[in-house]
Amino acid sequence: MSDVLGGFAVVLEPMNLLYCLVGVLIGMLVGVLPGLGPAATIAMLLPLTFGLEPVTAIIMLAGIFYGAQYGGTITSVLLKLPGEASSVVTVFDGHALARQGRAGTALGIAAIGSFVGGTASIVALSVVAPFVAAFALDFGPPEYTMLALLGILLVATISPGGRLKALVAAAVGLLLATVGRDGFTGAERFTFESLALADGIDFVPVAMGLFGLGEILHSLEERQRTLGRPAHVANVWPSRADLRQASGAIGRGSVLGFALGVLPGGGAVLSSLAAYALEKRRSRTPERFGNGAIEGVAAPETANNAAATSSFIPLLSLGIPANATMAVIFGALLIQGVAPGPQLVTQEPELFWGVVNSMYVGNVLLLIMSIPLVGLFVRILRVRPAVLAPITVLITLIGAYTVNNSVFDIGLVIAFGALGYLMRKLGFDPGPLVLAFVLGSLLESSLRRSLLLFGGDPTGFLTRPISAVLLAALIAVALLPLLQRLRRGRTATADDPNGPGERDRAGERDGTRTEH
Repeated sequence: MSDVLGGFAVVLEPMNLLYCLVGVLIGMLVGVLPGLGPAATIAMLLPLTFGLEPVTAIIMLAGIFYGAQYGGTITSVLLKLPGEASSVVTVFDGHALARQGRAGTALGIAAIGSFVGGTASIVALSVVAPFVAAFALDFGPPEYTMLALLGILLVATISPGGRLKALVAAAVGLLLATVGRDGFTGAERFTFESLALADGIDFVPVAMGLFGLGEILHSLEERQRTLGRPAHVANVWPSRADLRQASGAIGRGSVLGFALGVLPGGGAVLSSLAAYALEKRRSRTPERFGNGAIEGVAAPETANNAAATSSFIPLLSLGIPANATMAVIFGALLIQGVAPGPQLVTQEPELFWGVVNSMYVGNVLLLIMSIPLVGLFVRILRVRPAVLAPITVLITLIGAYTVNNSVFDIGLVIAFGALGYLMRKLGFDPGPLVLAFVLGSLLESSLRRSLLLFGGDPTGFLTRPISAVLLAALIAVALLPLLQRLRRGRTATADDPNGPGERDRAGERDGTRTEH
């Protein structure tokens, strides 16, 4: 408890409170602006964190992440325009409520659900993360090898771009992670005799290019959407009947969001979709969903905030980022000289508990500011992308240069920006590439140390209980798509009314016989 209380003392320092406020404000703005997600924003702001204390920098970046979940709700309800991917399902019932003159009710229940889900997830994070970190102290190179492989595979399996494309992107990320000097032999790999590549590719140009510049180029190419007049907001506080009706959805969304956020590849998007589907399935009147069901707003908004918080558990306690945004924050921690993992709780208690406890403060700030700032965020949407994009690109390139004062880094940002744009055009999600790039060095070093430990025998992974269980989970995840395809094929055959037996009987009734 002394470490927990010490964490609150860290958060309540004026500078940390200020950057917590800055982070959640930027996050809400990012959530409102379509196309610019938290991963891109955090990547572009990485150079600004170099002059900050590590705990201050991570408090701000974390605020951007969970603040974006709040901001995406506003335009989803008022303009039928999801500012963040995790707010897509909120459009269905949120905008329907706005058309009925209940926009304030939708925003109010979303704010309450987000606050409850986020706070419940923080409490669970405070309890679970130290136990996970204590358990992870038993991890060695074999366990980290399997864990890194499982994380990459899970992200590829759940990626919105498709499994094959996600695996290809992850393979490219692993390849990029091998550039530079071999940590074991000192041999140069894929450097093409360039001194700039001798130490490998820096994480900052990769993240700023793929997420920052690539997203901007892709958003500029999309056809401009005409924004309608936002719905009038009145009577923000929901009635008792609305709160009673939404209470079950908020409770279930909190639990489901926390559980899915911990899993690699889960996160806010998957959690909001799963929570909405769960409420619709268990409802006695599913026809209300899509026509203004209050549970259709409460469940996804609660789940995505709970998942955004619980995503920090594998990052802080295991050193494994669960999604693309966590991969960028992982890079920020490494840049600050902080190594996330089991030792973080004991070696850096001020940072660990400072970041965790800052989320309590951040959620309160978001609850207070979410409704009064609605008008401001709607006005910001009126600014043309042709004005915002050049300013954002200039900030990105200047930030990339200031990291190492290197023109070569600017070239890398432009190259990865072009790659990110092409990936978006071809339907590839850049998330698996960045995650594999971040985990690549950990995977390679752990695998090679494991093989040295086992004398080159790969079956040694089966001799250690934790690595054997992780390997079994890895095989199960790899075979799951095949099993699902076989099951769908059998179901389609069983449900076919014109199967062979049925066609024979039909032919006999008609006085004919079908030849097979």
